[in-house]
Amino acid sequence: MKKRGIVVSALVIIGVLVGGVAFQNYQAKERVRVAELERVERSEAFKVSYHDVHHAMQARVMPLLYQVEREVKEAKRLELEAFLVEHGKFVRTNNLVIYEALGGEKLDTTYSRATSVIVFDEAEWEGEPYGHVGVDYEAGPEGWVAMSSLTDQRTDLMERSYENVDYNPQIKTNGYASNPRVDVRGIYVTGYKAGGSIDDLIALSKRTEINTFVIDVKDDNGNMLFYSETADKYVPSANKKPYISDPVAFIQKLHDNDIYVIARIVTFKSPRYSKQYPERSIVYKGTGTLFRSRDGISWASPYDRDLWDYNIGVALEAANYGFNEIQFDYVRFPDTGSKKDQTLDFRNTLGENKTEAIQGFLKYAYEKLSAEEVYVAADVFGWTATALGDVGIGQHWEAMTNVVDYMCPMVYPSHYGPGNFGLSVPDAYPYETIDRAMKDAIKRNNNIETPARLRPWIQDFTAPWVKGYIPYGPREVSLQIKALKDNGISEYILWNPLNRYSESALQ
Repeated sequence: MKKRGIVVSALVIIGVLVGGVAFQNYQAKERVRVAELERVERSEAFKVSYHDVHHAMQARVMPLLYQVEREVKEAKRLELEAFLVEHGKFVRTNNLVIYEALGGEKLDTTYSRATSVIVFDEAEWEGEPYGHVGVDYEAGPEGWVAMSSLTDQRTDLMERSYENVDYNPQIKTNGYASNPRVDVRGIYVTGYKAGGSIDDLIALSKRTEINTFVIDVKDDNGNMLFYSETADKYVPSANKKPYISDPVAFIQKLHDNDIYVIARIVTFKSPRYSKQYPERSIVYKGTGTLFRSRDGISWASPYDRDLWDYNIGVALEAANYGFNEIQFDYVRFPDTGSKKDQTLDFRNTLGENKTEAIQGFLKYAYEKLSAEEVYVAADVFGWTATALGDVGIGQHWEAMTNVVDYMCPMVYPSHYGPGNFGLSVPDAYPYETIDRAMKDAIKRNNNIETPARLRPWIQDFTAPWVKGYIPYGPREVSLQIKALKDNGISEYILWNPLNRYSESALQ
């Protein structure tokens, strides 16, 4: 019995001891667990604090850093721009020789006329100033050229200029949000066609790359496409039989079919106007008889400000009806030649030269029409891009390209004479004729700071009156388009007086 009590007591003592150890282990584990929780809480609190600070940095400090970065970049840009303004020049001669060093060997390459170069340094060699030049700021100088072959004025590149004509940079639009620019691939459409079976031309545009119609609004005979209030004021007979009765619906139909619409306005060859106002039109001296061009059509005078207002008034009406662009054709004097000019009275009451009058009209038109957010284009003889002067008709390339949005030279191969561009019969060489004509146009545009974009008229008709002519069809049209593309020009307008076009060339 006594032994039994001792055993029980021992077991109790052992249980107490074991329980105490277990409790101590529990307490230790609990302390570890609590410590871990506290560590995790501190870690989470630190993370929250870190993210708060990080976001605060992003919200406050980073914009300041970005602003500093932008200001540094802008300062560098302005510094570079100022450097280029001060040191930028244009090459004024063809095939300008470049020397590796002063007195050194010639480089294999040359600079072409109108190339923009940067003069990084200057020095004299054999008493003549030379410039260390290159075409790229980052790449640095390429070699040395004679400073006498450079100029800082683009207008110095012109072979000829005219008095009282503005060759200074103009303020022009880069495009209108309400009327975006279009890479035009167009066809000519007569007023008769527009008022009749235009649906087949719309269908043609669906099957081809054609996206633009150039439509007669005031045609060669002075007739109107639609009833015009301006014509009613100046020449009521022009409204005798308009081709369409609802111009708003007509233009909307074309726009609904994704067609860009250009209004062609025959400007100074204006027979109805000249018949009504012979006292303001071109006449023969002495007799007062109206002058008529070879096609029998009489001409009004480009000096006549009322005629300016008549043409621009019609253009404004077209713009209000939804035309995207106004194209002035026959924006020139008749090609009479200097000898015949002596027999004609052009009604030049202000004593202007021809180039001055043509540019003056286009500047006036641009001022009025750009306010309506429509583009302004001028049709010119193709030879205007090649001839140095105004061809006797007031069409001086630099004077015109400087004040319109688009220059549309009529570079029809059939309109160039034997020997032009070194070709026996230019009509028989569609690619070569367009290629050489557009190279001249590009070169002339380089003479002006703010030239117009190039969008030439090309030939989709056969010219049997040309000795040595060839028939024109898809092949000839394709060759002309290729010549344009090879010169970096993607826009064109096809001319066919019957509105019949070579569809397979337009895919």
